[in-house]
Amino acid sequence: MSPDRSYNGLSYTELKQFLEEKFNQYNSPFFISTDPISIPHRFTLLQDREISGFLSAAIAWGKRDLIIRSSIILLEAMDDAPYEFVMEAGENDLRRVERFVHRTFNGHDCLYFN
Repeated sequence: MSPDRSYNGLSYTELKQFLEEKFNQYNSPFFISTDPISIPHRFTLLQDREISGFLSAAIAWGKRDLIIRSSIILLEAMDDAPYEFVMEAGENDLRRVERFVHRTFNGHDCLYFN
C-alpha cells in the first residue's frame, strides 16, 4: 500500500500504528495465557499443536476461561497426546472422548473428527 492511500478512512501511517498496537496487545505472554491459543502452546510436537489447536477452535464459543477448561478436559481424555490418540485410539479410548461436553458440542460430535 502506498503511503498516500487510505483504508476505511485511516491513512497508511494510522493503519500501521493501529495494527502494531493490536500485535503488541495480543502477542504477549499475558494475553496468550488467558486465551484458548494457550492450548496448542502446551505442546512441543507440531502434530499435537495442530490437533489441539483445531479441537480448541472447534469449541471456541463462549467465555475464554470455559473454552480453555473444556479444551484441557478433552485433551486429558486423550492422555494429553492428541496426535497419538488420533492415530492409535482403540474403542475403549474413544469411549473416554464420548463423555466430553462443551455447551452444545459433545464427544459424539468430536468423534466425527477422528
